[in-house]
Amino acid sequence: MSESKAVRGPRDSKADKRTSIPTFYRQVVAEMRKVVYPTQEQLVTYFLVVMVFVLFMMAFVSALDLGFGKLVFWVFAGRGTQ
Repeated sequence: MSESKAVRGPRDSKADKRTSIPTFYRQVVAEMRKVVYPTQEQLVTYFLVVMVFVLFMMAFVSALDLGFGKLVFWVFAGRGTQ
């Protein structure tokens, strides 16, 4: 059986120690330097892909709503009294 590194035994008293604010700030800045920001071309591409997807989903959900609405009115509509 392989050992998982995610599962640990009981906590040590050292693990409960908090990080100081300056250390936390340095760590945040170091992590932010690792971030790779998209180019303008990638940003425009991602924006267009998201907009097309959202418009497609709006049209799809609207069509389902219209279809199910008509179906419900057809099923439950009064056929007239005789």
